[in-house]
Amino acid sequence: MSASAPPSPSNKAVSAAVDFFRQTGAFWARPATIIRNYNVKENLRADILAGATVGVLMLPQAIAYALIAELPPITGLYAAIVASIVGALWGSSSHLNSGPSNAASLLVLTTLLPLAVPGTPEYLLLAGMMAFIVGLMRLLMGLLRLGYLVNFVADSVIIGFTFGAAILIGVNQVKHLLRVSVTNTPNFFATVSDTFLAAPQTHLPSFIVGVGAIVLSVVFKKTIKRIPSALLVMALAGFAAYWFDLPNKGVIVLGDLPAALPSFVALPVFSREVWGQLFTGSLAVAAIGLAEAVAIARSISAQSGEKIDSNQEFVGQGLASMATGFLSGYACSGSFTRSALNYSSGAKTGLTNIFSALFVLAAMMLFARLTSYLPRAALAGVIIVTAYYMIDREAMGEIWRTTAGDAWIMISTFLATLVFPLQFAVLAGIVVSFVRYIGKTSQPEVSAVTPSRDFGNLRENPGKPQCPQLGIVTIKGSLYFGSTQHVEEAIRLQRENHPEQKNLLLWMQQVNLVDISGLHLLEAIVRLYRSDGGDVYMEGVRNAVKDKMYASGFVELLGENHFLDRETAIPFLFNHAMNPLKCVYECPHKVWLECQSLPKAKTDLTLPPIKLVTPEMILAEYQPEELMCQMQLDQNLKVIDVRDESEFNWAHIPNSQLISLPELLTDTSVVPKDGEVVLVCRFGRRSRQIQLHLQDKGYENVSSLRGGLNAWQEANLPVDMAPAVIPT
Repeated sequence: MSASAPPSPSNKAVSAAVDFFRQTGAFWARPATIIRNYNVKENLRADILAGATVGVLMLPQAIAYALIAELPPITGLYAAIVASIVGALWGSSSHLNSGPSNAASLLVLTTLLPLAVPGTPEYLLLAGMMAFIVGLMRLLMGLLRLGYLVNFVADSVIIGFTFGAAILIGVNQVKHLLRVSVTNTPNFFATVSDTFLAAPQTHLPSFIVGVGAIVLSVVFKKTIKRIPSALLVMALAGFAAYWFDLPNKGVIVLGDLPAALPSFVALPVFSREVWGQLFTGSLAVAAIGLAEAVAIARSISAQSGEKIDSNQEFVGQGLASMATGFLSGYACSGSFTRSALNYSSGAKTGLTNIFSALFVLAAMMLFARLTSYLPRAALAGVIIVTAYYMIDREAMGEIWRTTAGDAWIMISTFLATLVFPLQFAVLAGIVVSFVRYIGKTSQPEVSAVTPSRDFGNLRENPGKPQCPQLGIVTIKGSLYFGSTQHVEEAIRLQRENHPEQKNLLLWMQQVNLVDISGLHLLEAIVRLYRSDGGDVYMEGVRNAVKDKMYASGFVELLGENHFLDRETAIPFLFNHAMNPLKCVYECPHKVWLECQSLPKAKTDLTLPPIKLVTPEMILAEYQPEELMCQMQLDQNLKVIDVRDESEFNWAHIPNSQLISLPELLTDTSVVPKDGEVVLVCRFGRRSRQIQLHLQDKGYENVSSLRGGLNAWQEANLPVDMAPAVIPT
C-alpha cells in the first residue's frame, strides 16, 4: 500500500546533472543525428525540389526584408543563406525555414535608427552585433530548457494566428500583383486602404501575369502531384517574361543579383557600450522571434504530425542568428510564408532548407542572369495561393463547434493579428494563452465521488447518497500557489456539507505538480480532520509529487501507511477507518461494494463514543479451525454472538450465546470476566470493535473470530440454522 522512499537528494542532483549534460550534448550533436538518419532514396528528390521552390521565393523576400530594415539587399541574401543552413542543422522542425522576416526587420530598424545612420558602416556593424546578441539570448534559453514557455500558446491561438497571418501575407502581396505603389506599413487597414485607393493605377500586364500564376498554381496543385506547383509556375513565368520581353512592357522582375560569398565580420562582442545600446531591442527580437518560430513550427506540425522539441528549436534559432551576425547578415527568425511553402511543396526533412540556401547561393553566383527574369507579380500570385492553403478551415470549424472559450481565443488572436503589428499579435496570443492557463489551473476541478453502479469506478453522482463516515474527493489539476485557495475552499465546503464524514480520501491521480504552498495546504487539511477525531488518506499520488512530500516532511506528518493503492484503498478504509457499529446501526445506505452484504439493523440506538480499531492494534483472534478445537477442549469457553436476533436465528455457531451489540454497549456486565470469551459477528468487524471496547472496560481474556461466521462457514464447520428470513 505504500511506496518506497525516494532517492536521496544528492543522488537526485547527480542524476539531474547527468541528464542535463546528456541532453546538452544531444543539442550540439543534432547535425550528426539528421545526417545519420537521412534516407537518400526516399527523401533526396523531394527535398531538392521543395528546396528549389522555397529558394525561388527566398530570393525576393530576403531582398525585400533587408530593405525594410534599411540594409543593403546583399545583407538579406546572406542572412537567408546562413540562417537556413544553420537553422536546418540545429533546429527541430523539418519545415521551419529560418532567415529574414518582416517582424524581425521592423524591430531591427526601430532599434538601430536612434544609434546610427542607415547605409553607414556603423549601421551595418550594429546590425551584425544585434544578430549576435539575439542569437546568444536564444541559445542560452534553449540550453537552460526554457522551451516549455511556448507551451502556453494554445492550439486555438496558433490556428487564429495562422489565419490572421495568411490574410496579412495575401493582402501585402496584392500591391505586387497589381504593380501599384503602396507604402510599406505594418498596419493592416492602412495597407488595405492604400491598396484600394491605388487600384485604378493597376498595371495590366503585371496583373495578368499574377492572376495567371494564381490560376496555374491552383490547377497544378490539384492535377500534378510529383512536381511542386510553385516551381512549375515560376519556371513558366520566367520563360514568359523572357519570351515576351515583359520587363520592357513594365513588368517588374527580380533583376541582376550580386555575386559574392558572405564575408566574416569582426564584431565587438566584448564592448559593454554596444551591449548596453542593443540589449533591450535585442531582447524583444529574441523573444518575439522565438515565439514566431515555434508558433510556425507548431502550426505546420499540427498538419504533418512531426514532434517539435522547443528547446532544440531555441538552440537552432540562436545559432542561426549568431552565425548571420558574423557573416554579414542581420537578426533572423522563422518565416511563415517560406515554411508553409516548404511543407506544401513536399519537403521531407530539414535538409530542404539547406538546398534552399544552396539554390539562393547558386542563383547569386551562377544564374543571376536567368533568375533576373522572374516576375515579381508571379511571385505574389504564388504567395497568395500559399497563404490560402495555410488556413486550417477544418480545425477552425472544430474549435467553433466544441469549446466556446477556445473559439473566442481563436477569434481574438485573429483580430489581434490584423489590428496590431505581427510581433505584438504573437505576444497577445501568448498572453491570452497564459491568462487562460492561469485561470484554468488556479481553479482545478475538486469534486466528491462515489462508486458507479457496478462499483468499477469512482465518479460524480450528485443524486447518490455519500458515505457518512468517509468522503472521497478527487483533485484534477496542480496544487500550486495559484490554486491552493480554491482547493481549500472546495474541501472545506465538502466538510461543511457532510460534517459526519470524519475521514477523507484524496484521489490524487490527476495532480501532476505540487509546490510548497500546495504542501502547506495538504498539511492544513490533515490537521483539520485530525483535530475532529478523523484522518486523511491519499490514493494515486504520483512519484514526482511524493518526492516533494518526502523532501518537505509531509510524509512523516501524514504517515507512510496513509498512502493507499487503487485496488485496496476502499477495503482497507472500510475495515480499519470506518466504525462498523455506525455502518450497521446508524447508516441507512450501502455506498461501497463492501457494504452490500452488511446487515442494516433498524434501531434508534445512539452509539456512545468508542475507540476505533486501527491497523496498528494487535488483538487476540482465533482462526475458525482453532476455535473449533478450543471449544472441544475447553467446556467453559464462552462464544458470544454480537449480532442481532434475526441474524443469529438465520445461522450461528452451535452452543454460542446471543448478546446483541446494543446490549453490550449498554451493559458490559452481561459478559463474565472469569473465563475466556470469544466474540463472533458476521465478518469480524463488529466483534473486533466490541473486543476493543471490552478490553478498555477491564476484560483481559477476550478474543474474536477472525473473519466471523462467514469464515466459519467457508471452512465447512457446523452451524445451527433456524427457518428465518435472511437478514438484509
